[in-house]
Amino acid sequence: MNTLLWGALPYVAFALLVSGLVWRHRYDKFGWTTRSSQIYETRLLSWASPVFHYGILFVLAGHLLGLFVPASWTDAIGVDEHAYHLLSLVGGTIAGVLAIAGIAVLVYRRRTNAPVLLATTRNDKAMYVLLVGEIAMGLYAKLSHASFGEGYDYRTTIAVWSRSLFRLDPRVDLMAGVPVEFKIHAVMGMVLIAMVPYTRLVHMFSAPLQYFFRPYIVYRSRGPLTERAQPRGWDRVGG
Repeated sequence: MNTLLWGALPYVAFALLVSGLVWRHRYDKFGWTTRSSQIYETRLLSWASPVFHYGILFVLAGHLLGLFVPASWTDAIGVDEHAYHLLSLVGGTIAGVLAIAGIAVLVYRRRTNAPVLLATTRNDKAMYVLLVGEIAMGLYAKLSHASFGEGYDYRTTIAVWSRSLFRLDPRVDLMAGVPVEFKIHAVMGMVLIAMVPYTRLVHMFSAPLQYFFRPYIVYRSRGPLTERAQPRGWDRVGG
């Protein structure tokens, strides 16, 4: 079971993520969207959506820092284990609470607004259940194994296992003694990663990079037109 969960499942999830993104872009390019329901309701959405997105971005940043930055690196810049633990505990808790609060209001909005509820698919409902469960389990795992003095040091087990996946030599033995709450959180996270391309979460891989290279928008005056010298490349055709 350890080999299946910590040696095979991560690669299966990554393969489903990559293949799903390729398939979605090739065959459902115009469905690559959040299917916004802003037209139906804006009051709750206008503040709940930013709260959730800022919260989840800080959660992801914390995970990247905790899993992929070795303790020796933080020690080298003067952040000892106790300081890192406090930063992780306080910052991670705040980020998790923000994400939970934001998504709770978004779910409430979908349940209480008839047009928004009608626009919610079964796929959306399954995604919301898994996403809320994943965030809540991560928050519970952190708080149930932490205190201001000390807590579970996942950087010697889960983090080392995570980095070993990129070397194609997964250290499954390190996950044997990990608390069950962290194990559930990790498994749910891998399932969520695999689901991303097939849900509205796919929009996290969209970035309007072309915006930075778009041509300027030309505004024309409503006043009388006057003859002006045309710059090179904009000569009149047939003039």
